[in-house]
Amino acid sequence: MAGNQVDLRSDTVTRPSAAMREAMAAAEVGDEQRGEDPTVNALQSRVAALLGKEAAVFLPSGTMCNEIALLVHCRPGDEVICDRTAHVITAEGGGPAALAGAMVCALDGEAGVYTPDQLADAVRSPSRYAPRSRLAVVEQTSNQGGGTIWPLETVEAVGEAARAHGLLLHMDGARLFNAVVESGVDAARYAAPCDSVWVDFSKGLGCPVGAVLAGSAAFIEAAWQWKQRLGGAMRQSGILAAACAYALDHHIARLAEDHASARRLADAVSAVGTLALDQPRVDSNLVFFDCAGTGLSAAALSDALRERGVLIGAMGRHRLRAVTHLDVDAAAVDAAGEALQAVAGG
Repeated sequence: MAGNQVDLRSDTVTRPSAAMREAMAAAEVGDEQRGEDPTVNALQSRVAALLGKEAAVFLPSGTMCNEIALLVHCRPGDEVICDRTAHVITAEGGGPAALAGAMVCALDGEAGVYTPDQLADAVRSPSRYAPRSRLAVVEQTSNQGGGTIWPLETVEAVGEAARAHGLLLHMDGARLFNAVVESGVDAARYAAPCDSVWVDFSKGLGCPVGAVLAGSAAFIEAAWQWKQRLGGAMRQSGILAAACAYALDHHIARLAEDHASARRLADAVSAVGTLALDQPRVDSNLVFFDCAGTGLSAAALSDALRERGVLIGAMGRHRLRAVTHLDVDAAAVDAAGEALQAVAGG
């Protein structure tokens, strides 16, 4: 919470803690592009091990992780299969088409999670007239799906379906650690069926920047070339990697607090008769709700809440998203609930 504002627009608004800043200031650094930054090298090795992969590369953002993965896995004209709510469709500026030249087949999953049968049905038969089905994408947790956690058995079954049809599997792991903490499933188990996977550090883990993409040694070698081509190679980025290492040590287990805060907020939303939760169960740190019953648009309700010091994002005509994070405590959640009651309670 910055000042008197309760900022629930995203977990990307988090700011590095004083202890994280100290770790950054003390970081040993070198030229990352030449492989000489020891802090970056250590982070890459650590994340690769956490995800059960051979190698990893430190990148500025999760979006770059997704786009580089598509660039490595696909050729122009190939088709990527994912849920219709997937980040690669909704929030990457058309990158799959603009950068990789890939088509996207959108599946109508349940709360952002599609089934192995849906994937199998979407795979195209080989034909000179059709794009080649090449890559399936899962997003853990599903953002626009409502923060839904993909069950391990579904990830594994989708991986089996992908392999059976000659597809590769990529995991957008923007909030993978949220799923790990809530489910108790190890990150490497979630990542095992995937040919590539990444984790974000600038969301719930509270870092100012950064994500790490992992896969086979050959995949990461190709990813490095795309990192260079896209201008993402850095120099003394150990300062940034040190924040990520600090987050791995101190900020993973506390994600459970964000989930508890999200459920507390969902209860407050439910208490307002004119608002309706998207889903009765909150899996992680995202709370989506509908405001059609207020007679206001999502944008108008968001503006009214802003006047009361609460920032919540409008995600459509009547849909809003609130995201809990390490800068939002129980008192802030209660303040947001009181503001919702005042504005939408009738």
